Parts: sequence; structure tokens; C-alpha cells
Amino acid sequence: MRTIGLTPVNDHPTLTDGFGRRFNYLRLSITEACNFRCNYCLPEGYCPDTKEQPLTVDEIRRLVSTMSQLGTRKIRITGGEPTLRKDLVEIVEVCASTPGIEQVALTSNGYRLAQQLPDLAKAGLTALNLSADSLDPRSFQTITGHDKLTAVLNALDLSTKLGLKTKLNSVLMQSFNANEISNFVRFVKDRPISLRLIELMRTNDNAEFYQQQHVSATGIRDTLINQGWLAQNRSQLAGPAEEFTHADYTGSIGLIMPYSKNFCADCNRLRIAANGNLHLCLFNEANSNIRRYLGHDENSAFVDHLQQVVLGKWQGHQLENNYSGTTSQLAMLGG
Repeated sequence: MRTIGLTPVNDHPTLTDGFGRRFNYLRLSITEACNFRCNYCLPEGYCPDTKEQPLTVDEIRRLVSTMSQLGTRKIRITGGEPTLRKDLVEIVEVCASTPGIEQVALTSNGYRLAQQLPDLAKAGLTALNLSADSLDPRSFQTITGHDKLTAVLNALDLSTKLGLKTKLNSVLMQSFNANEISNFVRFVKDRPISLRLIELMRTNDNAEFYQQQHVSATGIRDTLINQGWLAQNRSQLAGPAEEFTHADYTGSIGLIMPYSKNFCADCNRLRIAANGNLHLCLFNEANSNIRRYLGHDENSAFVDHLQQVVLGKWQGHQLENNYSGTTSQLAMLGG
């Protein structure tokens, strides 16, 4: 297998850890900055604590080229809020045009996305995740600090019209949206989207909030099954959601339950922060900074480094032991 400007690896390269898990999915943060103030993530708003610059387009090009040689087939661009990067369209195009990359997804709060979506789709974007932690405008504003639910839903509708695989993410919270589950389910009745209900996760700065607000999705899963929803097989490039479909619904419901048994058993994801830190898990220390490998096209040392680091990936996270690694808030890695 050969890519111009890069050292060829073997014919069937892969990144595999010590438990036999193969990693074909890269979550790439391109900025830590965010323009929302979600109560479970950045309740005081984004406060930069570093002068480090995010990876440049050229660094991202070299990164994605090397990762594709090692078996990466899906790139999810995250933040912070990735639409704050003025070169977002160029970044999407770089990812989409890399040989071997089959899917390029974007996670966004949708605040200013609708005007950019046509250009992003033309650049090669294939999938979009938006966030709406409530379908009630007042609750949405309480959670996020912004009265922008209409803008998010407009972006959602445009995404489906453009043919993008579209998902809407909602973080479950006892006092803010636990009473909206039936509304969330009804929302996909005639919409060709996946609505994903995500259990609140404990980070270093939200321990008290987590204790007050965490809602287990196990009961929601049982209710869905009792109502005739059917669990779907997970594809090789899929994220961690358990997906359910129903014959009477156009869309689907996904549940992300990080505290469930064997949640990490089929992990296929690596994460790179905006500053180049490689994280083998959302909830552990940065395993290395790979930026030093991205200043030139020769990549054999980078390939060797990645293969060795991935061998040391943990079998699972330690959230059940209240350990969140260096994850101070979810915006730093985009979840």
C-alpha cells in the first residue's frame, strides 16, 4: 500500500491493542474553544488555559494520511466547537480526499452551522452529529446558555436534505430533560435520523453535578424493547451507541451507556486533541503528543510510535471507580 510522500507500510496495516481490538475510527479535535455554556461541560463558558495553537491543516493532512495507512477508515471532527475554525471546510476536504478514508463526520452544536453545511457537504462531509439536550426552547436555553434550539433544528433538517447521515445527541440529566424521553422518541417518528440518549459522564470538574443529575439509560432500553423496538447490529465503523429501530418509526434511537458492563469490549476509537495529544481513551492521561511527527512527510517513526503506544491501551475505562483521567471537561476532547 503506497501513499505519495509517505513511507509505505505493509499491505494490510492495522492498529491493534493487546486485547485484539482494532482501531479504524479517529476522533480528531480541531479546537478546544466553544461558544456554548452547557451546564454539564462548560457552565462558566470557555476559559482558555493554554497558549498552544491547534493543529494546522498541513499537520492534519500528515496525521490523517498516516492514520489511513494504519487502517483508519472514519474520521470524526470534533471540538470544542469545530465551526469556530475558519478553515473547517478545508479540513473536511483534506480528510475526505485522503485515500482509504471512507467516512468524514462532524460533531457540532449547530449554533452557526446551517450556512456552512452546503460547502461542507461538497467538501466531502458524510455525517453530522448535532446536540439538543432538550426539545423545549426554554430548557434548551437553560442547559446551553443560548436560545438557539431553532437554529439547531434548522441545521438538522438541512443535513437530512443534503443526504448526510444525521444524528441528534441529548445528554440525559435528572432535573433538566429526564421527563422528555417520550418527546425524544416521538421526534424520530417521521425523521430519518438517529436520536442518541447519552448518559452523563463524570469528569474532573463536575463530580457534584454528576451525582445529582446522572440518569441510567438501562430503564430506557428496557422500555424501548417492551414497546417493540429492536436492537441493531453495530457496524465496524460505528460509535458506542446501542441502536434500536421500530417498524412504525422512520428514525432510530441510540443509547450510549458508558457505565454498562463490557462497554469498552469492542472499542474501535482513538482520540487526538487539538494540541496533538494522543488519548487512547476519553478518560485517561494523554499517552503522548504526536505533533513532533507532523512537521515532515517521512512517517516511519510515527507509524512505529503509534503501533507501540496503542499496544498499551487499557482494557476499559475506570469511570466506575470515579477516575476520569485528565478529562477536566468534555469540550477538551469532544466527547
